[in-house]
Amino acid sequence: MTTKRRYDDGCPIAHALDLVGERWALLVVRELLFGAKRFTDLRTGLPGASPNVLSQRLRELDEAGVVRRRRLPPPAAAWVYELTPWGRELEPVIALLGRWGARSDGLRGEGPISVDSLMLALRSLFDPGRAEGLVADLAVHLGEDGFLAQVTPDGLTVERRPVAEPDASIRTDTVTLNNVVSGRHTLAEAVASGALEVHGDETVVARFLTLFPSPRPAA
Repeated sequence: MTTKRRYDDGCPIAHALDLVGERWALLVVRELLFGAKRFTDLRTGLPGASPNVLSQRLRELDEAGVVRRRRLPPPAAAWVYELTPWGRELEPVIALLGRWGARSDGLRGEGPISVDSLMLALRSLFDPGRAEGLVADLAVHLGEDGFLAQVTPDGLTVERRPVAEPDASIRTDTVTLNNVVSGRHTLAEAVASGALEVHGDETVVARFLTLFPSPRPAA
């Protein structure tokens, strides 16, 4: 078994990297920001991580107090992983890191992206100025995952949960939604191709998809 590398540096940044700086660690945190997941769910969101490596990262994050493992009550009776309150404090760090990375001209624009990564990006890229006057509940269905995106005068909230009576809903995949939000494809093109379905108020959907401008490219 390999020994976990440490920086042996008194700086808090170095210590933070000792805790979450190993490969896949921050992406595990990213995948848990919308709630607890089973190991198989984490594997779906992180297909590039081998089961052994993912198990090791989860064990290390548990030992560090970032993640905890618990058993769901019957009838589920499954083991899940979730962030501790301290681990959840990493969300603004991950959001800022994502915005910083989005400014790179080396970013693969049309590559695969996990459901949680895309929805977290919407939460971090939201521009309140573009949403002025808009109040809406939007259901976003990405495969088997459903989210409520709620725009109010206080801003945007995104939660993984069912929505009873949204103003509108969209059903698509992560690549298509990412391409539309980023402006690589138009909403009309995605709908015409059958890759994206709109139900309810189309004007709400069209307005919603303009609320996430890409960060200014790095010089």
